[in-house]
Amino acid sequence: MYGIIHFEVFLITGILLNLIPGADTMYIVGRSISQGRKAGVFSVLGIISGSLIHTLLVAFGLSLILLKSVFLFNTIKILGVIYLVYLGIRMLLDKSNAAFRTAEVDKLNISKVYVQGILTSLTNPKVSLFFLSFLPQFIDTKASGPIPFLILGLTFTATGLLWCLFVAYFSSYVTKKLRGNQKIGRVLNKVTGIIFIGMGIKLLQIKAPN
Repeated sequence: MYGIIHFEVFLITGILLNLIPGADTMYIVGRSISQGRKAGVFSVLGIISGSLIHTLLVAFGLSLILLKSVFLFNTIKILGVIYLVYLGIRMLLDKSNAAFRTAEVDKLNISKVYVQGILTSLTNPKVSLFFLSFLPQFIDTKASGPIPFLILGLTFTATGLLWCLFVAYFSSYVTKKLRGNQKIGRVLNKVTGIIFIGMGIKLLQIKAPN
């Protein structure tokens, strides 16, 4: 089908890979536990949008340029590290606890959370590396064009969407009562900040492919 082979194996493998916690999952968990379900859902939409962009880049060969340029790879990686650490430090230093007041949650700048999700995904060159190494294994060598990459990428993203929404709902649900307590709310805010900084450190360890 459209040059795709062993689609069933791809689907099962993709689902299993989505279940493994990564930087995207940690971002969603961080937003969900600190700012609630609405922020969690929009962080999911941001991450998924970033994944769709990665799919398009891989399908049309643009990510290959990124992976062949060590300078470009490292530049994007460093930008991602700086961005994640910046978000983490902001949450660690935030003493307002506004994110945990019900009235403020309703006024949460959702578009900001969404854009941050996209940036978190796009500034992780590991995602492009994964797509370029994983997807071709399920494409016939005789196939040509972007269609097989698009189908596989969209399938992987769709299964990821379902899992990430579950993570967002579950994380926000189990911490709902905790967010109502200002002291615990501040702790959750700082935990989220530490998660973001940890994501930045982990991203820093990724090396450009030889």
